[in-house]
Amino acid sequence: MELREALTQIDEIRRRVAETELFHGYRALPVAFSGVLAIVAAAAQPALVPDPLSDVPAYLKLWVSVAALSAGVNGLSLLIRYRVSDNSAGRDGIRLAVGQFAPCVLAGALLTAALVHGSGNAALLPGLWQVLFSLGLFASCRLMPRATVAIAAFYLTAGIACLLLSRGEYALSPWMMGVPFGVGQFATAAMLYWNFERRHEPIE
Repeated sequence: MELREALTQIDEIRRRVAETELFHGYRALPVAFSGVLAIVAAAAQPALVPDPLSDVPAYLKLWVSVAALSAGVNGLSLLIRYRVSDNSAGRDGIRLAVGQFAPCVLAGALLTAALVHGSGNAALLPGLWQVLFSLGLFASCRLMPRATVAIAAFYLTAGIACLLLSRGEYALSPWMMGVPFGVGQFATAAMLYWNFERRHEPIE
């Protein structure tokens, strides 16, 4: 009986240590905002870019603007938490989280430039963006709640599906971006709220 109690206590200690190692810097509201942006942009694309295959620059302008605004809002949230935090561990966590996600952003930018100015196969972009985003989430899994794995797998699956469908009438379809990023970002926001914010966690 004493051995069982000791093992239970060890498991509880491990669980609490794991919780303290999670990155608490992301917030639900900015992430949800990026999901709203994706859905709004998808709804507006037919009016703003009626024929994206023949006007790839306009398509890129729309979605790169959405990505930049989303990144800016989430980056500002991280910057505010970084500035107000008096906890060195919290600041180190923010730097680590940004460093883990930055390679997928850089890869996405380079891949976009290569496809648009090289092969010209821009129809592959939505699927590739989602695959790269999933890799960024997978890289961040160690710092995030366990549900992050499922969300990353969703982005990967959606990206592969978009790659398989990126031809004909579905090529550069607005909802190939709106649905995956809308659903994925709302799921991420819900995960962040459930794991951190519903307990009214103080800023670290």
